Amino acid sequence: MKRTNTTHFGIQRKIVANMTTESWVNIPHVTYNYEPDVTEFMLEYKRLNNNCAADEKITFNTLMLRLIVEGLKADPAMNAHIKFHRKLVRGTIHTFEDINISMPMVLPNGEMMTINLHNFENKTLDEMTEYIADVNRRIENTDLNEVMMEVSLDNTITGLKHGKFKQTIYRLIGSKTGKHRVKTLSGKAKKEYYEIPEGDRLTKSDIEQGTITVSNIGSTYRQQRGATCLLEIVPPQVCAIAVGAVQDKPVVIVNDDGEKEIAIRQVMPLCIAFDHRALDFGEIVPFIKRLDEVFEAPEIIHTWKKGGAESVDIESIKHENPNSKTQNIIQKVLNKNKRQVAKTICL
Repeated sequence: MKRTNTTHFGIQRKIVANMTTESWVNIPHVTYNYEPDVTEFMLEYKRLNNNCAADEKITFNTLMLRLIVEGLKADPAMNAHIKFHRKLVRGTIHTFEDINISMPMVLPNGEMMTINLHNFENKTLDEMTEYIADVNRRIENTDLNEVMMEVSLDNTITGLKHGKFKQTIYRLIGSKTGKHRVKTLSGKAKKEYYEIPEGDRLTKSDIEQGTITVSNIGSTYRQQRGATCLLEIVPPQVCAIAVGAVQDKPVVIVNDDGEKEIAIRQVMPLCIAFDHRALDFGEIVPFIKRLDEVFEAPEIIHTWKKGGAESVDIESIKHENPNSKTQNIIQKVLNKNKRQVAKTICL
């Protein structure tokens, strides 16, 4: 066979290869494909950015992060780490109040790096936007090999503390010798780099493990017509989520006459992968139900902006959108109440 190219793993590919291999070797994966109707949600998203300056607009990626945070707050079991000793059959699960989202991001040079978005549990959409903008600013001043080597060294030291001596030796050989040696800064270049304040570049804290991983697969190719069916869970996390592209699909709906019919609606596939050692399917149901609630009453997303619910008149927003599912739900409740009143009068 005629080779076209040969590329040796860089530090980024080494880290990804090592973590994903560990994931598939040690974690019993279960995946569920969730395909909600997001037609009204997308309309509300467009309204969310009405009359906003370009630098104030909320990206769909940010909105989805905030939505997932809502789900995790309703289902903290998914926001956890696991420690399991197979030989002794002993395990511990740590759930967290902090929601630190590990999210793969495409960098200016085309490479991908997973960034730890810290403390998103109480952030508004505006605060999330500002946080991600600051990450992008600091990426410009970051040497990826240096920051990834910091994380790699930290993992190696942790391994030594746990008696993983062979692993440490192999890693040193793999990263420091031959054609596979990882090239990092040295001399004057290294000194100048570390003189950059930590507040102006990414550090180990920005790419260490979060509490859950969220990948926006849909953003890589918006015209895609498929869905993610399987993705790796990064240990010690117990869950990973892939957000797909919004697609037009035939969906069964209930019309105004209460009859079922098929309509072209917007559907957004989400793949939820979880570690079966830590979670059963029933334990991800609260997450799905919370997302269902938001998709059925998407006006709530306006309360996720700065100022919160106190700055938004939800009722007026509902009435501005006659196609809203919330409005339909309200109308059905009113009709039901009228029928009950009429039945009472007849009796």
